[in-house]
Amino acid sequence: MEQTISKEDIIAAHERIAPFIHRTPLLHSSTIDMLCGCEVHFKCENFQKIGAFKIRGATNAILKLSEKERELGVATHSSGNHAQAVAKAARDLGIPAYIVMPRTAPPVKIAAVKGYGGIVITCEPNQLARESTLDGLVKETGATIIHPYDNYDVIAGQGSAIKEVFEDEAEFDAVFTPVGGGGLLAGTALTTHYLSPHTKVYAGEPEGADDAFRSLKAGSIQPSENPDTIADGLLTSLGQRNFPIIQEHVAAIFTVSEQEIINAMRLIYERMKIVIEPSCAVPLAALLKEKGRFEGQKVAIILTGGNVSLDKLPF
Repeated sequence: MEQTISKEDIIAAHERIAPFIHRTPLLHSSTIDMLCGCEVHFKCENFQKIGAFKIRGATNAILKLSEKERELGVATHSSGNHAQAVAKAARDLGIPAYIVMPRTAPPVKIAAVKGYGGIVITCEPNQLARESTLDGLVKETGATIIHPYDNYDVIAGQGSAIKEVFEDEAEFDAVFTPVGGGGLLAGTALTTHYLSPHTKVYAGEPEGADDAFRSLKAGSIQPSENPDTIADGLLTSLGQRNFPIIQEHVAAIFTVSEQEIINAMRLIYERMKIVIEPSCAVPLAALLKEKGRFEGQKVAIILTGGNVSLDKLPF
């Protein structure tokens, strides 16, 4: 398959966004190592600006727009973190951001988007409603759509997180991310392929939103229908641009139950003393479930975000 994102694209994206993001730390817990039977390093994107990795891809995509495109603003649909990322990146550049959000999005995320100056338009919580509302907005405003994951500039930007991991701590056997739309997973898989080709890439996915697992098995995109999971960041279907990259460069996707997600989330709160959202806990849940095959290995997990409603913690 001809690559659409080169190694140079990912390096350039990282340089482009560097002034607008935090370089987040890698944290480690000996207790979690013991429970997993391997050495686990956590890339803490919950400490990132807007509290999630999404600022990387959104910033890269917006910085690549022409002056004329920027003037008309940007638009997107998102259940939360990408919405905040687009609003923040747009505010940093002094341009308008129109954000379509499902009415069921966590109130903390809607408030944050408005706090960054985003113009929020709510819709019914399904893909069709999101897309039709966004299309209407774009016709009205002329804004450029910054898709949450099905966008090569977004994918390249997300790849910068694992690039930092390889720069900070060499030689990993395996890398884990969660998978929703697949922007982070595709960016991580491509960057790993270029920078550390011997490292295998895996993803964790909720059993109640297992479209990526089913898609990989079927060899074609299987839409996410009525997904039901506490991991609200992982409800979307895989993107058309993401899927071929995932097919080629991801070793496996593991599914986990709601209880396994909650247990992993609690473990991170108790042992690492940091705030993460449920989607973040999915890869650790997958590693714990599949620990037999990673025994003695060195593993990196991207903790994707920390935007959680603290009054709705599941424990």
